[in-house]
Amino acid sequence: MKRKIVQIYEDKCNGCGLCVNACHEGALELINGKAVLLSDIYCDGLGDCLPQCPVDAIEIIERDAEEFDKELVERRMQERKQNEEKTEEIPCGCPGQQAKVIAHKSPAIKVTTSNKSEIEKTEQQSELRQWPVQIKLISPNAPYLNDSHLLVAADCTAFAYANIHDKFMKGKITLIGCPKLDDVDYSEKLTAILKNNEIKSLTVLRMEVPCCSGIVNAVKNAIINSGKLIPWGYKIVTTDGNLIEE
Repeated sequence: MKRKIVQIYEDKCNGCGLCVNACHEGALELINGKAVLLSDIYCDGLGDCLPQCPVDAIEIIERDAEEFDKELVERRMQERKQNEEKTEEIPCGCPGQQAKVIAHKSPAIKVTTSNKSEIEKTEQQSELRQWPVQIKLISPNAPYLNDSHLLVAADCTAFAYANIHDKFMKGKITLIGCPKLDDVDYSEKLTAILKNNEIKSLTVLRMEVPCCSGIVNAVKNAIINSGKLIPWGYKIVTTDGNLIEE
């Protein structure tokens, strides 16, 4: 029978796994680093996976395909859920893309002084509150986004600015990316994040190099497209690791 069904273009797929998690029928899976349609009978053709793909590697086409089998899908998803509960493993998708909240502890370490006595010293604590952090990998519906303060940072800022954790990441959800190297328009994903969540504030941290202005423009466009009034601003880090105060 001829019907609408998912078409995946392997040459475009970057293996992020977002489409796999978005498919409620479990029709997609990552195989050898690429998203694959497992069987026509698992795909309902509604395209829940389309909005999640950051590289436009998926579209809905009309072709001869086996009929969607809802009962088989329900049985398969139930079995998969039971296996997840038993093994606590991710059945499909990229493990590094699984959304989670991070709770930090402050470990104490022993330091030997010049007179050979030992004292306890607390290591500097990470302020990263969630995973993943890459803009391309974050789902707009991730639970940690709602009622949060967002930091959208160019990834080089974490290496250039030594105090980024305490100065910028503390108390915020961190999203990172590189507008020069990532072949994707961040504004679309950021718009979805702003529309789907109540964001209290948004801070952008960019490098002083001209190409890094793209991340600021993406945030501006996202705020406009979301139709929301969100307090926001940006800071600039120099290539030698200083912060430009405006």
